[in-house]
Amino acid sequence: MQQQNEKLLQLFGQHIKKLRMQKKMSLNEFAFKSLLLTSATQSRIENGLVDLKFSTLVKIANALNITPSELLEGFDFKF
Repeated sequence: MQQQNEKLLQLFGQHIKKLRMQKKMSLNEFAFKSLLLTSATQSRIENGLVDLKFSTLVKIANALNITPSELLEGFDFKF
């Protein structure tokens, strides 16, 4: 179970990074201006090292100008 969680967090982090890069936003710009997080925290999220709180997920979706459901689209959360 733990290994599945880690893999899902890694995939989700890669997804966030891809969306951020499509918006042509640097890690610092995205973290500081959009999320009010440190770039280190955002980097840890994108590398799948952080288990996100719901409020952080909503902030990320808002920063990407998409809904939380769009951010989660395509992920299989069944274990």
